[in-house]
Amino acid sequence: MKTNIIALAALIAGLSFASAAEKIKAPNGGRIIDSVEPHAEFLINADKKIEIRFLDDAGKVVAPAAQVVTVTMGDRANPTKLAFAKDGDKLVSDKTIPEGKELPVVVQIKTAPDAKSATAKFSLNLAKCPTCEHAEYACTCAHGGEEKGHEGHDH
Repeated sequence: MKTNIIALAALIAGLSFASAAEKIKAPNGGRIIDSVEPHAEFLINADKKIEIRFLDDAGKVVAPAAQVVTVTMGDRANPTKLAFAKDGDKLVSDKTIPEGKELPVVVQIKTAPDAKSATAKFSLNLAKCPTCEHAEYACTCAHGGEEKGHEGHDH
């Protein structure tokens, strides 16, 4: 009986932790990358550069420490590789993103220079979501494209 209660408590705690991680919102309207601790927000700024901010479990921005970030994106035959430099509470790319509305992206984040990379791959769709305030790559809508009126809306 004690084993069943302990197992149930562990399951509930695990579900609570997963729910907390899912509730982290991007403070600047970017995309959350949760394959790394602390989690990261990926955002295209007005200058068409990428900003990376690191977030604690409550979704608050924490200053970058020794993290090393690289982004490879664009044409797979001739990709653009971006490096990042610290700028206050964020990392900012050294170059602007390539032209295009939908670009394949590979983000690699090392928590320390000698650590193994955490990798996130996604399509950088810069189109505006028809139902929320964000670009598609950072969409926060609950719909998954199956609602009527969302043809071509891909999450």
